[in-house]
Amino acid sequence: MAIDIYKINPEFREIMPQEIIDLEENATWAEKQDKPRGIKELPQTKELLEEHSLCAGCPEAAALRYVLSALPKPEETVIVNSTGCTSLMFPHIALHTVHSLFGNQNAVASGIKRVLDWRFPNKEKDVVVLAGDGATVDIGLDYTMQSFFRQENITTICFDNEVYANTGGQESGMTPKGQVFKMAPSGKKFEKVKMWELATTSGCHYSLNMTASAPKAVARAVREAITIAREVGPTYINLYTPCILEIGLSANEGLGEMKEQDKDRFDKYKYISPEAEACLAKAKEEGRL
Repeated sequence: MAIDIYKINPEFREIMPQEIIDLEENATWAEKQDKPRGIKELPQTKELLEEHSLCAGCPEAAALRYVLSALPKPEETVIVNSTGCTSLMFPHIALHTVHSLFGNQNAVASGIKRVLDWRFPNKEKDVVVLAGDGATVDIGLDYTMQSFFRQENITTICFDNEVYANTGGQESGMTPKGQVFKMAPSGKKFEKVKMWELATTSGCHYSLNMTASAPKAVARAVREAITIAREVGPTYINLYTPCILEIGLSANEGLGEMKEQDKDRFDKYKYISPEAEACLAKAKEEGRL
């Protein structure tokens, strides 16, 4: 959306709800903006995601807002999603989105990216995969890793809540050892799969493990990952977004849980290949980051 495009008919302006008027006045996609939109504009903007149907206090909802606010070119971005809690938010997103079969989101994204590059050779078209740990690591691991092997120019963001949350609470490969859920009463028998390390050894030029506790850090990671994916190759972000209901927390405790895990299991593992380092340095020099 841009201010140049979204205009209220003057004949109807006086009967329009205030939120529609605010939307027109505060839209942040316009090229006339003095500087690129970003995380600071998040409270004043509604055009990307105003509402959602997730549980109250769900960290995934906040994380998605951070991700969307950081997209370099939202109007030129396609997000590929898969079955899971995240898929409940996508009907409310004002972006090009594709809902894939459970687990094959990276294969779909690969095809979309290739077609966009062929159809629009002179435009930067970004394709971002956004799926949960079940779709990314369990059911879709083959598709995920094969896209890394092929060096597809896409960014994969895993919303890692460490459980199959929207189907009752089954353990996933990303569940930590010993964790008990409603439908996994005996506890996880082995350690959590370190997908961020697999991404590194599978050809990703940028791999990061972090929580969604710090909006600016998430936004910076998303911008870096997409910039590298455009020019170098596949990138991966593992973003801890806990299911507060499954781990027995209240709606207002999600942020505290993520901050606590910042000090423990999510140590901000970060890998950047030499080619990606050069790409980021050039982007910063040119003012694109």
